Amino acid sequence: MSGQGSGGNVIAALCNVFFPGLGQLVQGRILAALLFAIFVFGGAALWWLIVPGIIAAIAYVWAIIDAAKYRRDY
Repeated sequence: MSGQGSGGNVIAALCNVFFPGLGQLVQGRILAALLFAIFVFGGAALWWLIVPGIIAAIAYVWAIIDAAKYRRDY
């Protein structure tokens, strides 16, 4: 993938809209993908505790922004 703002990053960010962590997986960042998915789905599963739901929402938005701003260092 190219640098920040490239078409690949836009696709990765859109993937995150549909499934948290998928954008990072598309970029080849497996650990980041797993962590974002765990935080979002774990927090969403515990939404009734309020605080985990807020954390899940923040992690969801963070995953989208992270995928959009990612720049691979060569």
